[in-house]
Amino acid sequence: MFERSKHGKTASFPLLHKPHLCNFWKMPQLLIATKNAHKTQEIGAMLGAAWDLTDLCAHPEIPAPEETGSTFVQNATIKALEASRLFPGWVLADDSGLSVDALGGAPGILSARYAGPQASDAQNRALVLERLAAFPENYQRTARFNCVMALAQSGEIKALFHGIVEGRLLSEEQGSGGFGYDSLFVPDGHSDSFGVLSAEQKNSISHRARALTAFQRWITANASLL
Repeated sequence: MFERSKHGKTASFPLLHKPHLCNFWKMPQLLIATKNAHKTQEIGAMLGAAWDLTDLCAHPEIPAPEETGSTFVQNATIKALEASRLFPGWVLADDSGLSVDALGGAPGILSARYAGPQASDAQNRALVLERLAAFPENYQRTARFNCVMALAQSGEIKALFHGIVEGRLLSEEQGSGGFGYDSLFVPDGHSDSFGVLSAEQKNSISHRARALTAFQRWITANASLL
C-alpha cells in the first residue's frame, strides 16, 4: 500500500487494483542501509508490502561505511551513497538519534554508541540517566528524536526526508517495548513512553514515521522512476 495526502488527510490505496496486472508488475527493490534489525522491522511495518525490502544483513558483500559526518544529514548521505554503488536498486539510509536539551543536544549523532562503540542500548540509556542526574529533579528534560533518510540510486542522492518528534525524558525507564531510548522518551501529547505505547501508536507519530511519510509522498510524485 502507498499513502497519499488528500485535503490534509491520509488515504491508502493499493499499487495493484486488478489481480490480472500482477503478471506485469514487479515489486521494486528497496535496500535499507542498516544492520539494525529493529530499524528494518519498523520501516517494513510502516511501508507495508509495497516493496521488496531487505537490509545489509542480507548483503554481506556491502560493507557498512564509517559514519564520519557531523550531522544526521551527512551520515545518512554517506550510508546511502556507499550502499547504492553496490546495490542494483533503490537504497534508503536512516540516520537518527536522541537530542537532549540539558545535555547540549547529546547524544545526537552518537546515540547508538553514546557509552562506547560496542555499547548496548541499556548502557546508552544508563549513561544518559547518569548525566541527567547531575541536574535538579525539576530541571526541564525536553528532548527530541531526529531522523533523516537519504534515498539513493547508482551512487546519486535522489532526495532527503526529515522527521522530528518532540517530547521529554523520564528519570527512570518505563516499559520494555521498542528499542534504543524508547523506554525513556515520552512524546508530546502522551503520558506514556515509547516503551509502553504500542508499535502501531509509535509508528503513527515517531520521527521515523514522519520521515517515511515524506518518502512515500516523494515516491507517489515520482512513480515513473520506479
